[in-house]
Amino acid sequence: MIFDKDGNTTIIYQGKKDLSIFLKNLELEYSKLKNDNLILNLFSFEQLTSNDVMEFLRLSNQHRANDKSFVLVTEKVSYDEVPEEIAIAPTLQEAKDIIEMEEIERDLGI
Repeated sequence: MIFDKDGNTTIIYQGKKDLSIFLKNLELEYSKLKNDNLILNLFSFEQLTSNDVMEFLRLSNQHRANDKSFVLVTEKVSYDEVPEEIAIAPTLQEAKDIIEMEEIERDLGI
């Protein structure tokens, strides 16, 4: 796993390993990341389905409950295919835009 920290946002990249290993490693490192907004770049995974993305639901809910953003970046699954608790963006820039909008909403108490 590669971590790229930019202010209060951390972008997490993964080499070509399987999703279960990535998720396990993410959970092991989570205590170091829990205070940041998280962007998980999933472009390295050649095969990705909505069921795969659902594996992140528990962690997404936990992270968002602490008023932090949690966004997955992939073009293989659209936001229409998963519950709204999981934020998905097709590009890193759109993921950053989602985090910016969510931070504004939190600041306004929305």
